[in-house]
Amino acid sequence: MLRKKRNVHSYAETFAALGDDTRLALVRRLAAGQPHSISELTEGSKLTRQAITKHLRVLERAGIVRGERTGRESLFELDPEPLARLKEYLESVSADWDQALARLKSFVEK
Repeated sequence: MLRKKRNVHSYAETFAALGDDTRLALVRRLAAGQPHSISELTEGSKLTRQAITKHLRVLERAGIVRGERTGRESLFELDPEPLARLKEYLESVSADWDQALARLKSFVEK
């Protein structure tokens, strides 16, 4: 049971990190597969570099992105593993609901 709680906590952190439009937009930009600097990620945004940096740190703490310092720049890239685990979790929850609804339908139709 402890293991399950730990995983649920991990999913909660990932959901929380993704629960912001700006962070979702950053993930989408990084999903193209190429690392981006904070300057690149700020381009086209109304937010400051500091605001983008704060959002990237939230994503980094959740393990969704990785940042690496290169000279004076920090480059960020997406780590797809937490999102893949989240997808598996959601598929599992969906399957559980499908089974529960099938049981309910069977019960109601008797």
